[in-house]
Amino acid sequence: MAATVHLLRHAAHDRVDRILCGRMEGVALGEAGRAQAARLAKRLAPLGLAAIYSSPMQRCRETAEAVASAAALVPVVDAAFNEIDFGEWAGQTFAALNDDPRWQAWNMRRDEGATPGGESMRAAQARAVAGVAALLPRHAGQAVAVVSHSDVIKAILAHYLDAPLQAYERFEIGPASLSTLAVWPGGGKVLVMNDLAHDRPCPGRHGSGDGT
Repeated sequence: MAATVHLLRHAAHDRVDRILCGRMEGVALGEAGRAQAARLAKRLAPLGLAAIYSSPMQRCRETAEAVASAAALVPVVDAAFNEIDFGEWAGQTFAALNDDPRWQAWNMRRDEGATPGGESMRAAQARAVAGVAALLPRHAGQAVAVVSHSDVIKAILAHYLDAPLQAYERFEIGPASLSTLAVWPGGGKVLVMNDLAHDRPCPGRHGSGDGT
């Protein structure tokens, strides 16, 4: 029997698109991110989630807590869904990283590249896909949510799409987005990618609503 796994990227923090936070401590949701998380929680509340799992990072835990509260659940922290360990790159601005040839090589060869003193995307994919597979015996026939990070979610989706990791650059996973898998023993398929319908302006409301 299949499980439905909703992959949620954490909502926005104040360093989004400026700093590669990686596994930095103390990266909390900003005001816009807290509003995003509330809208995401409202979207997921009717889905009858059986459980919600979260990366250990604070921004994910805060997003998971919002979703779990609306579903009367307690989030479970699972290191399988942690951010990629970016090693010495963590905390650097993207502007500075753009001058680092190792950063350029990493982005051009994600299938074989590694971060300096950290983790490869291939290794992150292996642990995250194993984390998804581990949910199946616990939640066959149920729907669960997993709050994680953009590149980790992209790596999971690439696995189920049988796509190379370099395909990460061909699609977006925005803050507070929803992507959904159906997973069964030995396989699975992608049902939804980067759904942000809950985070778009309602008629008559101004602003982008994405908080990024």
